[in-house]
Amino acid sequence: MVEKVITLENIPLLDFLGTGNENIRQIAAAFPQSKIVSRGNEIRIQGRAPEILRINDVLNMLLQHFHRFGHITPENIREYIALEGAPFEENQKNDVIIYGNKGLVVKPKSPNQRKLVESAFKNDLVFALGPAGTGKTYIAVALAVRALKNREVKRIIITRPAVEAGENLGFLPGDLQEKLDPYLRPIYDALSDMVPSEKLKFYQETRVIEIAPLAYMRGRTLHDAFVLLDEAQNTTSEQIKMFLTRMGPNSKVIITGDQTQVDLPKRQKSGLNEALRILKDVKGIGFVHLSGKDVIRHKLVKSIIEAYDKNESQKDIRKEDDQRGKGAVEGTA
Repeated sequence: MVEKVITLENIPLLDFLGTGNENIRQIAAAFPQSKIVSRGNEIRIQGRAPEILRINDVLNMLLQHFHRFGHITPENIREYIALEGAPFEENQKNDVIIYGNKGLVVKPKSPNQRKLVESAFKNDLVFALGPAGTGKTYIAVALAVRALKNREVKRIIITRPAVEAGENLGFLPGDLQEKLDPYLRPIYDALSDMVPSEKLKFYQETRVIEIAPLAYMRGRTLHDAFVLLDEAQNTTSEQIKMFLTRMGPNSKVIITGDQTQVDLPKRQKSGLNEALRILKDVKGIGFVHLSGKDVIRHKLVKSIIEAYDKNESQKDIRKEDDQRGKGAVEGTA
């Protein structure tokens, strides 16, 4: 038997605990093998360690929710209890993937984002393709954190090819890790939305969450892990093949990429495009295509993507016209 004490500080007890401690009673009813008692500003939990951890997570999420919204409803409590440890399909009524820090609710915000979530649930390997701002990386990170919280995997591994977008990492100050940290900042930003800072620091120190360049994956077997390869359009054929063959038992893999933003040298082919062609008929692999309609950044981002797509289409038309004109001239000659 283990005991955990949570002290409520700077919070209206009646609003959080409910009239006659009804909110605490509702949580206690969901975990009958444990004993939950509220006295003053303390909540005492007694029971087995695994269930106490779940109750602690539920209470922390409720506290974050209260600090953000100023109230808690019975429905809120049911949602947080259902989220902790429940299979994703049981939570599809509200599409919530995970409740992040300070009451943040992470859920798909477009039909294609929902397709990505569903595909990740059904397949061990998923390719998520689309332009910047469509939320593919953010949703993938949320799915990884959910899997870790629900103990479906033991660790999260997030990697990117170290290819600069027109810049040179060698000119940045610091050692290798300091050079790479800004490049991996979008990953850190997503994680910081979903995992409390102290817990994230602990996870990184114990390598429960690992963020590293793609080259560090060579020679490893990635088992019992949720693995995310981000910016895969910048992998070479050899790199993506190496990565794909790292999958081990009980692994989930999501590969994200934007085929319109390849930063490789001009004569270097994208390994992502080759992998999509080779693997298109392999069963057990999901392919999800997001578009400008899924952009959830500033409204101008969607317009910018549409303008560039239109420009590319016009360039293709001009190229075809030039080729037809050249052929006609050669025919008359």
